[in-house]
Amino acid sequence: MVESYSYGNNQTYQDEEAIASAKRHIKEIRTKKYSIGKKEANPLTLDLHHAVTSLSAELYQKDIHFLMELIQNAEDNEYEEGVEPTLEFVMTKKDITGSGAPATLLVFNNEVGFSRKNMDSICSVGRSTKKGKRQRGFIGEKGIGFKSVFLVSSQPWIFSNGYRVRFTEEPNQYCGIRYVVPEFVTRRPYLSRICNAYGSNKILPTTIFVLPLKPDKVEAVRAQLSDLHPEILLFFSKIK
Repeated sequence: MVESYSYGNNQTYQDEEAIASAKRHIKEIRTKKYSIGKKEANPLTLDLHHAVTSLSAELYQKDIHFLMELIQNAEDNEYEEGVEPTLEFVMTKKDITGSGAPATLLVFNNEVGFSRKNMDSICSVGRSTKKGKRQRGFIGEKGIGFKSVFLVSSQPWIFSNGYRVRFTEEPNQYCGIRYVVPEFVTRRPYLSRICNAYGSNKILPTTIFVLPLKPDKVEAVRAQLSDLHPEILLFFSKIK
């Protein structure tokens, strides 16, 4: 029996055409950019290693509020006409991914969803930083801001527009690069657990981040969630 759940814009996660297209795109990224499955390595691999090392230093040496990164991303996202932009955080007491984490943070956003350009950006380093954001404390843009989730999760997942992708903090076994090498998830993606966490009678938003939390970050994430104040909405024009 095929598991199917409705989500944004009257589509479903079982939209086979979207899933097939996303899967081809991820394979293309892995093959062309990271030489996975190819006999000859990409000559730019060494540069990518250096870029990822710099990214790691930036993430772990600066005081980055990852929730604010995600909020800023949601503010920067595009929304269908007539849609009221929403961003929702749900923290579960159990790991819903099977990775052994002590808890999971789910992030729901009703944006238009990931495009090829967005996924290319998130699989890159330093490519889509927006000018003017750094002095405000934000890294900004999907491709960079999302990587702040590695501060609290070693294995973040993305579900959006057919994409079912996982990234890892550990170096990829085929190319040795971490953070930016996508893996398309072909096994059961725990959609029933996502629905249960969000509300089984509600339609899932278009984009979902699933963050199995590091054991030493659970309380810190809970504290960051508690410290979010309504006043931050004064600085945004979309998120109300």
